[in-house]
Amino acid sequence: MLTKIAEFGKDPAGGETRFLYTAEWLQAQNFVGEIMQAAGFELKFDDIGNVYGRVHGMKYTDETILTGSHIDTVRNGGIYDGQYGIVASFLAINYLKEMHGDPLRNLEVVSLAEEEGSRFLYAFWGSKNLCAIAKKENVEKLVDANGTTFVNAMNSHGFRFRDESIPMRNDLVGFLEIHIEQGKVLETEKKEIGVVSAIAGQRRFNIEVFGESNHAGTTPMGLRRDAVHTMSLMINYISNAALKYGDPLVATIGKIVVQPNVANVVPGYALFTLDTRHPDEKVLSAFTSEIFVELEKIATLRNTSVKIEKWMEALPVQMNKTMIATLENACKTNGFSYKMMHSGAGHDSMIIAPFVPTAMLFVPSAKGISHSPEEFTEIEYLDKGILTLAEALYRLAYFD
Repeated sequence: MLTKIAEFGKDPAGGETRFLYTAEWLQAQNFVGEIMQAAGFELKFDDIGNVYGRVHGMKYTDETILTGSHIDTVRNGGIYDGQYGIVASFLAINYLKEMHGDPLRNLEVVSLAEEEGSRFLYAFWGSKNLCAIAKKENVEKLVDANGTTFVNAMNSHGFRFRDESIPMRNDLVGFLEIHIEQGKVLETEKKEIGVVSAIAGQRRFNIEVFGESNHAGTTPMGLRRDAVHTMSLMINYISNAALKYGDPLVATIGKIVVQPNVANVVPGYALFTLDTRHPDEKVLSAFTSEIFVELEKIATLRNTSVKIEKWMEALPVQMNKTMIATLENACKTNGFSYKMMHSGAGHDSMIIAPFVPTAMLFVPSAKGISHSPEEFTEIEYLDKGILTLAEALYRLAYFD
């Protein structure tokens, strides 16, 4: 199934590229729907293109346990990120149906339309619509790299904005998402399953340093207002401070811009980005506050100035304790080794968790590689992830 889905958007440059509201995206959603329908699941597309496959419960017909992930990819992505969660959810529920018959509560797979934000500058379109928090006004003016508007792309495949006057569905009593780890922790520690306790909060900043451009040969070192020198001191401080704080805090300088960016001119301007993450909002806030005080000091010391702009913030999200315990017990029942851990990457679960009791489980990623054609997980671990998910769903949907 993973290999077949990967054919929809197979990229000549390697991997797969399957963006929201493209022909390849629709082919993949239709394929998932056909597989579920053939297995006897009740199929439904919602207004924006999320696909649902339901097995009806026999007793608690107004209670639904939902599981799944997203169908879209990054450019030149691998065959596991997102789509493994959809395939695993289908296989787990189909296995339970064959082994135990119909559940007491509804079991439902969702193939979410979009999570990555790869085509339009908006992420989590699928889960935000599921939770009835997506706003038309936030996307209707968006345009992709080819000049296609969000609205035209959506309408061209027969989809439309949901009716924002209709509240979120009230039957959801639990959500489980299974995903590849996208990191090296499980592989390094030789654990078969990761049980996610929280998804890290994120803050992203543009940090601009203003100095003075001048001649590289005639400006003495002591008289320079060198933006790059100042920036280098700032980056060094941030990196050392992050190391001092220790895991699980991370700080990344991902982009650097220098002007005028020529060999024989003292640079008068520099910009760098900072991405910092931690599962505890208090720690994240303390870290950023501390380093920004120091950056101002560094700028003053070097006779330059600094401007700090926050352009993205996502609060940490805790997973539901009861759902976490269900996953832990599923691991123990199956005899699988597991690790309690947080997720440094964002997932649909962080959108859904404030509204529905939610938990996540990870399977190992070879060398921690993800968002790449080299993304790989041994089938042994894929299988153990499905069996863990199935056991958890069994506990949630088949008992009073």
